[in-house]
Amino acid sequence: MEHLTLKRKVTIMIAIMAAMFFAAINQTITSTAMPRIIAILDGMDYYTWTINIYLLTSTIATILVGKLSDMFGRKPFILIGILFFMLGAFLTGTSDNVYQFIIYRGIQGIGAGIIQSTAFTAVGDLFPPRERGKWMGLMTAVFGFSSVLGPTLGGYLVDHIDWHWLFWIFLPLGVVAFIMILTLFPKVDRKHGQSVDYVGSLFLTTTIVPLLLAFSWAGTEYEWGSWQILSLLGATVVSALIFIYVETLVKEPILPLHLFKNGVVTVSNLIGFIMNFGLMGAMIYISFYVQGVLAISPTYAGYVTIPMSLCMVITSAITGQLIAKIGKYKRFALIGMPVMIIGMGLMIFMDNIAMTIVSTIIFGIGLGLGMPVFSLATQNAVSHKELGVVTASTQLFRNLGGTIGIAVMGTVMSNSLTKHLKEALQSPSAPDFSSLDPKTAQGLLAFANPQTLMNKPLVEKTEASLPEQARALFVQMIDSIRHALGDTLSTVFLTGTLVLVVALVLVFFLKELPLRSTNQTPEANASSGNANVKPGKAVTAE
Repeated sequence: MEHLTLKRKVTIMIAIMAAMFFAAINQTITSTAMPRIIAILDGMDYYTWTINIYLLTSTIATILVGKLSDMFGRKPFILIGILFFMLGAFLTGTSDNVYQFIIYRGIQGIGAGIIQSTAFTAVGDLFPPRERGKWMGLMTAVFGFSSVLGPTLGGYLVDHIDWHWLFWIFLPLGVVAFIMILTLFPKVDRKHGQSVDYVGSLFLTTTIVPLLLAFSWAGTEYEWGSWQILSLLGATVVSALIFIYVETLVKEPILPLHLFKNGVVTVSNLIGFIMNFGLMGAMIYISFYVQGVLAISPTYAGYVTIPMSLCMVITSAITGQLIAKIGKYKRFALIGMPVMIIGMGLMIFMDNIAMTIVSTIIFGIGLGLGMPVFSLATQNAVSHKELGVVTASTQLFRNLGGTIGIAVMGTVMSNSLTKHLKEALQSPSAPDFSSLDPKTAQGLLAFANPQTLMNKPLVEKTEASLPEQARALFVQMIDSIRHALGDTLSTVFLTGTLVLVVALVLVFFLKELPLRSTNQTPEANASSGNANVKPGKAVTAE
């Protein structure tokens, strides 16, 4: 598609960004509302599962579609992705309990994984690496814009209308995106003689699923050393070994192993894994902090994250333009990662709205600087025929890092929260309910959990209904719980900060290759990661 006119390319990019925005806004609109929704569904014990299932299904879809889109073209898959996402969004809005909610979120995740993989790969089809930076910056900006609009709108809606509408309100946008892709996106004919790696796909799936289940359940459902967790990890190892063996035999492997001989691909994927480990594992708890500790309603909680998202939008767009102009990308990661670390480091010490906004703004600037870099680096390091699969591998490692990060951070939070809650409720300053009748005291103690803090209307209603003496003790107890949750989340943010430091160290090992000005890449350079190209020397096309 590189031969298309600029006008046609821009038109196609508008269609792609419409599909991206549809998927992104449906994800971000629930970010501030999710704690309230899960509290309403009485499923706080399954909170991480609502995130994990989405990442689990999107991860599998992303990696499987990567190679298939190289074979069959991007268009059919991005259309299928939009349909899956629309179906999942509609069904999620019909959920009556947390189990239905989780299942339907899984369907949404399939659609999101397909859209995410094909959208970023399509940029590589349309533009050579030298020009991709500015478009990837704009794609990041689209997600950033959804991060501005989504949380605020989601918080407002969940405060004023039934939560089900959060998943239905943007369905018409999905129809528009589907029609735009259907009519504008060029069709690519299947290359004859290519076969689908069904066996490799099966064992790749059976490698990913037990791995993510093990990290999701460890420390919460089961002990880390339990037979259930060890069995899942054992199944992961066995499936991975079989998968590697299968990939050495098949003609068209679903995930070509030679990609990982390319140093740029390997280092970029490791950075993506570790960065998302710290990023996703800590960032999902920002809403917990703002609503649970600072006692801000979902509507205003959305306003708190707007400055961060705006900074990410502006910085990522500028970064993309600068990469296209100067043809270098590593320096932006070297600047962006330390800025992210400073931002998350400040989150450890948050104790008011102003400090929360400042820390998230700094984090957003760092995110905008670093985010476009690693996908661009991997795409530039391989031949165009492997564009889909290498982009999918990038998304795979990011999603794995995010999912495992959420699980590990969840364990950190659970263990730390148990300790801090026990200390808070047994301290000399803890409320003494002995002066109340046993029934009232028991009723108040039922609120002694963080789930209560996420349902502000219930807390306010309960407080207003209590007699004066009981009300004072209730407020004292809620304040103790908020303090315990705040100490717990500081531990979570500290863990995320330390993980991001590891990602920064790896950035120094990322080799910077000259950005090509064409999609035609010599096979020798592609297979070796352009190892023979000296820095500053242009890569010539065949």
